Amino acid sequence: MRSNPRGLVPTLEVAPGKSLYESNVLGEYLEDHYTDHKPHLLPSDTYERARSRIWIDFVTSRVIPAFHRLLQFQPGSYEGDSAARLDGLRAELRKYLLEYTAEMADASQGPFFAGRDIGLVDIALVPFAVRLWVFDEFKGGLGIPEKGKGGEDGEKWERWRVWMNAVEQRETVKKTTSDKEHYLPIYKRYADDVAQSEMAKASRAGRGVP
Repeated sequence: MRSNPRGLVPTLEVAPGKSLYESNVLGEYLEDHYTDHKPHLLPSDTYERARSRIWIDFVTSRVIPAFHRLLQFQPGSYEGDSAARLDGLRAELRKYLLEYTAEMADASQGPFFAGRDIGLVDIALVPFAVRLWVFDEFKGGLGIPEKGKGGEDGEKWERWRVWMNAVEQRETVKKTTSDKEHYLPIYKRYADDVAQSEMAKASRAGRGVP
């Protein structure tokens, strides 16, 4: 709280009295600060760099709020058809995942969003993508179709699986993802809509990422 008045993580103290926060901002800061780091997490081409920022923002403004709306939905407190509302929230999140996937490079160029190398566009989504299992645990599943059963979106879902497999196999992802047992009690509070994080409160109030 001393370093970040929003009380959010991650927060980085770059020097005494000088702090930075917001995940995407920190990603760009580290990219700019460690100029010799390779592979770079943002393209050098100015158009592609700006395009990357569009899809990073898409994750923040669309995918993450939809993730939380579905996870925190409480059928008992919904006045209308709660089953239909739940299906609608599932469809909303799937739609955003497909929109993101449709912008990926062809899988022949590499598994990640821009091709061969992972970038900030991938990193923005990874923490939520690797935890989609929470919907199986608490909300009756997300409804991503099985291989060969995606209908007109089958190719997109196949591209999504290529991407998911690549990020899940990365050592950096494995080393920064806790075991499922650690997450279960945390996400149960979200699923019961009693979590008190800034994100949970924002979602409960119908706002976006705080």
